[in-house]
Amino acid sequence: MIPLIDLLAQYRSIKDDIDQAVLNVLASAQYTLGDEVTAFENEFAAYCGAQHAIAVNSGTSALHLALLAAGAGPGTEVITVSMTFVATVAAILYTGATPVLIDVDPRTGTLDPALLEKAITPRTRAILPVHLHGQTAEMDAIRAIARAHGLLVIEDAAQAQGAEYYGARAGGLGDMACFSFYPSKNLGACGEAGAIVTSDSALADKIKMLRDWGQMGRYNHVLQGYNYRMEGIQGAVLRVKLRHLDAWNDARRQHAAFYNARLGTAGVRTPEEAPGRRHVYYVYAIRVAERDDVRDRLLKAGIATGVHYPVPVHRQPAYAEAVKVVGDLSVTEQFAAQTLSLPLYPELAREQLVRVCDALFDVCVEQPA
Repeated sequence: MIPLIDLLAQYRSIKDDIDQAVLNVLASAQYTLGDEVTAFENEFAAYCGAQHAIAVNSGTSALHLALLAAGAGPGTEVITVSMTFVATVAAILYTGATPVLIDVDPRTGTLDPALLEKAITPRTRAILPVHLHGQTAEMDAIRAIARAHGLLVIEDAAQAQGAEYYGARAGGLGDMACFSFYPSKNLGACGEAGAIVTSDSALADKIKMLRDWGQMGRYNHVLQGYNYRMEGIQGAVLRVKLRHLDAWNDARRQHAAFYNARLGTAGVRTPEEAPGRRHVYYVYAIRVAERDDVRDRLLKAGIATGVHYPVPVHRQPAYAEAVKVVGDLSVTEQFAAQTLSLPLYPELAREQLVRVCDALFDVCVEQPA
């Protein structure tokens, strides 16, 4: 079986460095925040081209705190998309704000800027574009609209560590950016972790307080905050892995290029890298008719696949009544029905890539495109 992702392969490639980093934290007894987390914050902020990174315990926590810092709350609205993991919308609801969902670009599956103006109201506080599958949204147009209306832009960059937009990295494209370091991500922790990146010092100071019970100094609680601190071990692990991120992303791009070249005549729609973007392929997501049947046939052929995401947020039972939909989400529905993620991780061997392509050709011979 060729897996969708192989976390053990990555661990084996850097085992000695990871093991030593973890042992160093255990020896230091700095289990929550501490020197390793601070060092990671500095290194990751520099990597993203930003002034500050605030490390937290998950990508969801990062979204929650960034939205609070942006002023989201009861009676306000935040514009985002339904083609995302539910955490994007859940974090808006955590603040008491209303998620406003618009459709996505048919090429990339990211927020369509042409639909933004109709969704903005006097209650809008922020725009939350999702960088999907490892590719950034159309940030120039989004930022221009946000500036015209006095709104903040918060990047949901959970799937885009190292992705670029006209040479600038995700994390430095909005007023704030939120990252997940869930283990499967391009930059993944050994557990749950996340971060908010910004170059606004006032926002950074507020988020630092919010993640640690709203404290300004020990036992001086000036805000109603949360226990969203990153563990020391995760900071140490992420420091080790950050040194390898560019090489791992290069390998992902090479594998994606191989897929693109081999699958062009397979009757599937391969992912499109939009102009000015550097896609880092958190997942390699094709679009294919009769997706579920194709997936079943690939599994029988020994090829594991994934679906990101089969049911968009506006049709999830827990969220359908809690969101405000503006316009037609037909493109979102198409992505949900057709998207299929093929195996992709840096350590994939060439013979495995060939096997995936051959199996997909065999399956698609009898399938309509």
